[in-house]
Amino acid sequence: MKIEQIYTGCLAQGAYYIESGSEAVIIDPLREVDDYLKKSEERGTKIKYVLETHFHADFVSGHLDLSAKTGAPIVFGPLANPEFPAHIAQDGEILQVGELQIQVLHTPGHTMESTCYLLKDEEGKDVALFTGDTLFIGDVGRPDLAQKLNNGITQETLAGHLYESLRNKIMPLADSILIYPAHGAGSACGKNISSKRFDTLGNQKASNYALQKMTKDEFVKAVTKGLMPPPSYFAENVLLNIKGYESVDIVIKRGQNKLNPEVFERMANETGAVLLDTRSPQNFARAFIPKSINIGIDGGFAPWVGALIKDIQQPILLVCDPGREIEVITRLARVGYDNTLGYLDGGIASWEKAGREVDSIESIDPAELYKRISEQTDSKILDVRKTGEYQSSHLSESQNMPLDFVNEEFDKLQIDQEYFVHCAGGYRSMIFISILKARGYEKLVDVAGGFKAIDKSGLFQVNSSACSL
Repeated sequence: MKIEQIYTGCLAQGAYYIESGSEAVIIDPLREVDDYLKKSEERGTKIKYVLETHFHADFVSGHLDLSAKTGAPIVFGPLANPEFPAHIAQDGEILQVGELQIQVLHTPGHTMESTCYLLKDEEGKDVALFTGDTLFIGDVGRPDLAQKLNNGITQETLAGHLYESLRNKIMPLADSILIYPAHGAGSACGKNISSKRFDTLGNQKASNYALQKMTKDEFVKAVTKGLMPPPSYFAENVLLNIKGYESVDIVIKRGQNKLNPEVFERMANETGAVLLDTRSPQNFARAFIPKSINIGIDGGFAPWVGALIKDIQQPILLVCDPGREIEVITRLARVGYDNTLGYLDGGIASWEKAGREVDSIESIDPAELYKRISEQTDSKILDVRKTGEYQSSHLSESQNMPLDFVNEEFDKLQIDQEYFVHCAGGYRSMIFISILKARGYEKLVDVAGGFKAIDKSGLFQVNSSACSL
């Protein structure tokens, strides 16, 4: 028996490869499936099933491509309604994989079709539970996502189902079994997921707030309290996973369209494409194409694209570090952004070499920030971290405007006012400034290193509180 967690940090997502003898299954695959196929080929196994725990909201699953390339049936739990051939398993159904058995446990709550898969070893002993978004380490799946697609259900109703699923299907299992969830820390599918990627059920019974003794009403209040609005692309990804989508191979090939500066500029003007620059924040700040948006590939790239580019059909033109174009196109496709028109061949260097206009963003260190705000009493500091981060600790002079809501809140800022902008480490602040620069806000200064550098400098008064994140 072999269990391998295949973790993707950008999405805080865990897929799983389970093997017994000459057979294997994949649980919750990402959209690009070559790694699974390579693993199966190297191990000399045949992928027998593609198991889906639910219709994922935060990424496009690879179930269709993986099934097409292997012949393995796609398996969903009860109440799933895909618009393509799939095996809709019954609650309690047993799937045989080599010498192992996988039992289907229908666990509605995060969504109505949410299903866990209980792995039994060669002797029939329960070994591990693959919980999808039903149970995380330290948290449970948020119950407000499915209501976006089902007008007849509320988050309170879903939370009630989740209460029953946890207590009737999962908590009666042996404390020794391992819990393997679909997400870790950083995912928007839970409120405060642990950084641990797996744990025993016994440990979770002792430490996970949602598994403690409480009434259903108390549980519903606990899991629905403090939920932030989900990123707008979540509903679109659910629909793609239900209805089907274009093969990722086609999407990636189409996006690999090398464009010289002249053609790149013409396409930008003719198509209304978003100019997405995926270089590091500091490299972007030094020189970028006017009106381009910076979301660095070496960060929470895909979730921030999904949160800030509202239309997944939006045409996109890329500026990348040379050699990373396919990576960027692939990571866009993971969250359903399939309309990449091409990329600037040679990156920003080719644009500058052609003598075309570039813009820049001033970036200063905390010492320079301290000097300027001491001299300029009318300057303002913007903290673009999440509300919980701000409440936990912030500069007394700052105001909070989370990056998550920049598209809705930016017009509250004065276009002729100077703002010094920071986040935690410098990634989000550059995204924020680039979005506002594209809308005509010119008096924005980045604070390099963000709040971590500011706090470390010891130059500023920091307000702290006991507010929980």
